[in-house]
Amino acid sequence: MQKLAKLAYNKPFVYTLWFGLSLFLVVKGVLTHQAFNNYTIFKYNFLNTIHQHNLYAYQPEHYYDLNHYGPIFSIIMAPFSLLPDSIGVILWVVFNAFILLKAIQTLPLKKDQYVVILLLCAHELMTASANVQSNPMIAALIILGFNFIKREQDFWAALMIALGAFIKLYGIVGLAFFFFSTNKPKFVLSFLFWSAVLFVLPMAISSPSFIIQTYHDWYADLVVKNNDNQHSYMQEICITGCIRRVFNYQGLKNIYVIGPALVLFASSYLRIKQYKTLQYQLLILSSVLIFAVIFSSSAESSTYIIAFAGVAIWFMNLNRPVTRLEIFLLVLALIITSLSPSDLFPDYIRKTYIVPYKLKSVPCFLIWLKIVYETLRRDFSAENQAL
Repeated sequence: MQKLAKLAYNKPFVYTLWFGLSLFLVVKGVLTHQAFNNYTIFKYNFLNTIHQHNLYAYQPEHYYDLNHYGPIFSIIMAPFSLLPDSIGVILWVVFNAFILLKAIQTLPLKKDQYVVILLLCAHELMTASANVQSNPMIAALIILGFNFIKREQDFWAALMIALGAFIKLYGIVGLAFFFFSTNKPKFVLSFLFWSAVLFVLPMAISSPSFIIQTYHDWYADLVVKNNDNQHSYMQEICITGCIRRVFNYQGLKNIYVIGPALVLFASSYLRIKQYKTLQYQLLILSSVLIFAVIFSSSAESSTYIIAFAGVAIWFMNLNRPVTRLEIFLLVLALIITSLSPSDLFPDYIRKTYIVPYKLKSVPCFLIWLKIVYETLRRDFSAENQAL
């Protein structure tokens, strides 16, 4: 056990695993001339912006599926899009893995606890990287928003949260950290400032009229996508989707699940006196990261790097020694949520139960409920960690 503990904190080993797993399938795909459809969609977010083509129209001559990202994403993708695809896609994966590593590394945790978080998330990162997704970056922006608020750097916290929202909407959940700000007027003004900047910035490589129209198109696209997700085999990996399929309740409306979930989430803020307690704040961060995914109709397998970062942060924030229930929940999440999409998991169980019934979401949901309970009942005073 001691050797395993040392290995979990071994930085060279964990870093190698972190970047190695992320890059393995992508580099293999490049060497075998595999087409990376998601990366092509991202690339054309930039190309369509500069050429003023509808960002949300079908372009089967370039890629299948549709773009669902905001126009600010074109600025993010610009340096990668100008490179040959074989180089750009590899650097894109490295960038996502690196920024999430740095975000986790700067969390206010005990010495080197972030290394264990990286280890716990490494396989889930590989799932996102195999699909060259942007979700690691979105997770990083949410965490960085939290970190900057903790450092009383509200101006930069507002940028992280606004940028995440303008890219993929998920980042808007970072506003939940507003209550931890020591200068709330500055935070609000900073958020409004950065929202205005991010709104107009794509106009620098396009035109004002095109970008304004693009925001209208983006809204319409997201409405259609939300409706389509309810009948998708690989999307809607969330609690609503799970209930629909387990109980064959196809008419279930999202609000019937999200409404009670929002009430539960809001109840975590009832303990106002704990707002300055580090362990409480980390619980809220974990809750936000998990909530953003398990109640989203757009959640797919590669989105769970966001939720799993919350799972890992929760586990490292627990009182020691951890209980059997907490160990069970972590192991369940590692097996069902993280490992189920891989070849390490029985193919029959994955195809017969995990994927059709959206069971990947269940362990994260159980942990989220545990987190809500902790925010309401945990004795933070005993931990003597108030800031």
